[in-house]
Amino acid sequence: MKSVCSILLALSSLYCISAGDKVTPIVLWHGMGDSCCFPFSLGSISDKLNETLGAYVYSIEIGPNVVEDVENGFFKHPDKQIEIACNKLSVEPALAGGFNAIGFSQGAQFLRGLIQRCTKVKVKNLISLGGQHQGVYGLPRCDGISSSLCDFMRKLLNHAAYTEVAQKILAQATYWHDPLDEEAYRNGSTFLADINNERTINKDYVTRLQSLENFVMVKFENDSMVQPVESEWFGFYKPGQAKEVQSLEESDLYINDRLGLKQMKEESKLHFLQVEGDHLRFSWSWFEDNIVDKFLKN
Repeated sequence: MKSVCSILLALSSLYCISAGDKVTPIVLWHGMGDSCCFPFSLGSISDKLNETLGAYVYSIEIGPNVVEDVENGFFKHPDKQIEIACNKLSVEPALAGGFNAIGFSQGAQFLRGLIQRCTKVKVKNLISLGGQHQGVYGLPRCDGISSSLCDFMRKLLNHAAYTEVAQKILAQATYWHDPLDEEAYRNGSTFLADINNERTINKDYVTRLQSLENFVMVKFENDSMVQPVESEWFGFYKPGQAKEVQSLEESDLYINDRLGLKQMKEESKLHFLQVEGDHLRFSWSWFEDNIVDKFLKN
């Protein structure tokens, strides 16, 4: 059967989908300092997924071009980003029947927020690659093209993460989690504390998250970007200090099942994978064996 092909974006590669295929489409959301369509990052991943599965791949872009997409990853509030993504995905015909979602770094918690909030889409499986689901309490190294933005983030978060200004202008402040002052975090975080049901229990969040067939969390064993790395498995520092960590199962969030994760684990919907390497460093062979074959094939 002939292939129906289209150019998704100017910087992205050619995406092809066979007209008779029934492979579940895939949505990608990039991390901090990246864009939807750089050919050396998500563009390459999209090509591999298309080549391997023949699946339609949609990479979320927040803004009219890749430059603003990168900037918005730093300076647009996650609530607004999720609203934009929800509206875009809901009118994409190829995604109307549902899709698998893959989030890279902060894109993973943004996708989880989208699943919990956006009633217009249906997500089958959520794959979180290095996502910080309990937030961060530490600052990443700042290399490459986004070093100036990263340096700005470091200075601001050190002193004023929960101020109104920081929460409005810096996306990373909204998932800054201070274990030394949990009350300040619960009251000050305008994104993560909400989607983690820290202040009140939003039952719709629970229901929508539990609608997933699988929630897969990948932790990078040698991650130098995420502090603590256990956040990638929904773990975090024990309250009141910043040295000893606790697992998801030891947390109040899990014990009281505020987000429905305990039930999801009992139903074998939670999967904890780990890969040797630094942040988002994985081989395609590992990804194909552990993610594509197990969770993305119908």
